Amino acid sequence: MDSMDKRLGELVETEFQKRLQVLLKDIIDDVKVLKSQNTGKQVAFSTSLMDTTGDQSFGPFDGQTPLVFKHVVTNIGNAYSPLTGVFTAPLKGAYHFEWHVLGVGDTPSGAVLVKNSESIFIAYEHQTSSHSSASQGTTLLLEAGDTVSVCGYKGSKMFDNQHHISTFSGHLIFTM
Repeated sequence: MDSMDKRLGELVETEFQKRLQVLLKDIIDDVKVLKSQNTGKQVAFSTSLMDTTGDQSFGPFDGQTPLVFKHVVTNIGNAYSPLTGVFTAPLKGAYHFEWHVLGVGDTPSGAVLVKNSESIFIAYEHQTSSHSSASQGTTLLLEAGDTVSVCGYKGSKMFDNQHHISTFSGHLIFTM
């Protein structure tokens, strides 16, 4: 029986090794597919209103007014345009955005996140003196080609300087 047990053990070990090799090959193939799917799909940007030194006020706005965030710190994937202030989704996926504005004086500070011309959320604050700040963030499901921008809210005013206080940022969380 010892030789029979030995042969059976060798067969089991050989079969186990074959299955393990197939499993390992499948895992390696899956990793290759995931890597190829993710290549070139990194998207992130971070900007502020001013790209120069000094102080500058924007507004008050007569109506919802597109803002162009000119100081680009990061623009991975080149999906944000510093010429227009518009982010264009290169891929279908979930994206996270944040925007922050600093107000001056007794004028409210407000900025609206706009997706394809539809107002989504507003960051708004109104102090009666000194400075005020408003911030907001959201995650949106975007189709490739959808646009996202920030507009100054009607009647609001904002401020930026070399410290880059008023900002707009976003990044791809995952593709769909």
